[in-house]
Amino acid sequence: MPLPADFTDLEPYADWALATEPERYAKRLASSMADMQALYDAAFPRLDDAIAYCDTFPWDDLPDEARTLMHLMQSLVMVSFPVEVWKQARVPDAGAAYLDLVSGHVV
Repeated sequence: MPLPADFTDLEPYADWALATEPERYAKRLASSMADMQALYDAAFPRLDDAIAYCDTFPWDDLPDEARTLMHLMQSLVMVSFPVEVWKQARVPDAGAAYLDLVSGHVV
């Protein structure tokens, strides 16, 4: 799915525009620090613009291009701790532990 016209500079990172948290986490674990740093360096300066753009639409009716941009920015969040703090894709000192977030409707 394409990005909005004002965000075509982020097209090289469109493969990070993943719809679910498990997909974004798997992408993070499968990516090099150089790849995550490149996404971070390109997307972080555009974050405020991306939020402002997405805020021009109702959240329950985002156009496809805005939704793609939102997913890309969610991946930016996913790589921010590895880039800024840990300097590695995995959570330090967590061993082989991982957590799958499962949600559903409670009746």
